[in-house]
Amino acid sequence: MPPKIGSFAQIILLGLLMSCVSSQKDAAQVQSEDDQLQGEARKFSFIYSVRVDPTFEALDIFLPIAQSNGQQTITNMVIRSVIDGELSEEPRYGNKFWHAALPDGLTDTLDISITYDVQRPENSLQYRNKMKIPTLTDREKELFLSENAHVPVSGNLVDSIRTRLVQGRPKSLEKARSIYNYVIDNMEYKKIGSGWGNGDTYWACDEKYGNCTDFHALFTSLARAEQIPSRFEIGFPIPEDKVSGNIGGYHCWINFYLPETGWFPVDASEAWKHPDKKELLFGTQPTDRLQFTVGRDLELGPGHASGPLNYFIYPHLEQNGKLYSGFTRSFEYREVG
Repeated sequence: MPPKIGSFAQIILLGLLMSCVSSQKDAAQVQSEDDQLQGEARKFSFIYSVRVDPTFEALDIFLPIAQSNGQQTITNMVIRSVIDGELSEEPRYGNKFWHAALPDGLTDTLDISITYDVQRPENSLQYRNKMKIPTLTDREKELFLSENAHVPVSGNLVDSIRTRLVQGRPKSLEKARSIYNYVIDNMEYKKIGSGWGNGDTYWACDEKYGNCTDFHALFTSLARAEQIPSRFEIGFPIPEDKVSGNIGGYHCWINFYLPETGWFPVDASEAWKHPDKKELLFGTQPTDRLQFTVGRDLELGPGHASGPLNYFIYPHLEQNGKLYSGFTRSFEYREVG
């Protein structure tokens, strides 16, 4: 059973205990997958906070949890809350989250914060050339080649775009690069009106603008149609030009898989915004981010009755199967070391 979270003292103890257990497990995982991260890692703390308004109806609270992986190491995590909650795992992609079920609602304002200590080195081509390329399982291939609600992988729309890609060897780095170039050349990063931000391939093709989710939905549709497994990842940007600050919103990117490269990071929306980084962001994932979850169309289990989550990065609150909007959120970071 996941651990119960109670008083403030228990919270601090849980954070330290989780840090020791998680660090040992994650360190072993990182070592086996990536021969350990090379080079000096960027170190920062990150605080994910939510304030929930009082309510007299039953309430379920879901908060995403960042994990260690081949691109980042969580060295410590502390959850602060005065209510009971538990750590759970979303079954399809293995995303972790914190869930609190409150059948009697809340009589007072509730503050919850999760603090992370993070080490994140640059994920570069030079680094990955030194590591063993993982082999995808059949389940991973199916998972990262399948369509999502807003991300088709077949049909007239996708097929018509594929004819405009640079011809090259199927399932190759050359083909993936042609998709990257197409997305950057045919999209504009802007947030005007409504409809953008859903990670919708149809929107991207019709309107030709949007945010990072729309850029990478289009990339994913085209890559998967070319039988290149593609993994949607979402988290937060961590600026490199300031030692601390507040973060306004999320950022997302893609890792695609080829047998000759392994998982290969791309960030088409940032490349559009910063043309001088176009070459860098095809194959290098800088230290300017913190990943939280993977995948689309997520089901979180008991207490989640409002339908699959398009993606999961912000707090998700429900009352009787409907979204509850009576909360505020904030995110901040600070360089350490």
